[in-house]
Amino acid sequence: MSRPDIHLYTAATMNGYKPVIFLEEAGVPYDLTPIDFSKQEQKTPAFLSLNPNGKIPVIEDRAEGRAIFESGAILWHLAQKYGQFLPSDPAQQSEVMQWMLFQVGHVGPMMGQAMYFQHIAAPNGHTEPFSIRRYVNESRRLMEVMNDRLNGRDWIAADEYTIADMMLYPWARAYVWARVQVDDLPQLNAWFDRIDARPAVQKALTIPKANPQFWDATADASAFARENAARFAGDVKKD
Repeated sequence: MSRPDIHLYTAATMNGYKPVIFLEEAGVPYDLTPIDFSKQEQKTPAFLSLNPNGKIPVIEDRAEGRAIFESGAILWHLAQKYGQFLPSDPAQQSEVMQWMLFQVGHVGPMMGQAMYFQHIAAPNGHTEPFSIRRYVNESRRLMEVMNDRLNGRDWIAADEYTIADMMLYPWARAYVWARVQVDDLPQLNAWFDRIDARPAVQKALTIPKANPQFWDATADASAFARENAARFAGDVKKD
């Protein structure tokens, strides 16, 4: 049996779920190597030969004989390769790219820091209220930008479901884990509902494993929070 063209290296994080969402939505065959952060597998020489930055996700495109890192570059490559979830019109492609970069440059970094200071720094002895307020408030502002954008439209860009939605969804939907309040943002919540209802997305959020604590306010997060804080304790600066 021949191997699929796409081999994915990923982990159960907001960035790590993005290519899984595309591959499941597109029905593209792939195989997967889960990366264990607790074993620093993303820092091994073999992995660094694929991504010198030592981060997930990464794909190997066997048909083209090359590796691609950075989630936005991966989704752009897959969308072009398989002709799905990216419009052909150049102006619409530009619109998709703009919102992808909005995620890469703003939503991911701000929500990531909100999560870091609350779930990694604080449990490891570095509680910084100013930093928490700063990143939670900026994350909230970005959710308002998305809410305004979605006024009168179902999808973020090009009037169709695209890789821009796939890029933004795992981060924005993790407002629960970032402790960002979005109850009063109806367009954003309607967008969440539309994507939540997609079976391929729900399947993707279980690969390589499910982390319901990111998305579900009713999930028991206590054990997961302790494990998460311990796993990344080495990232906390010591005085």
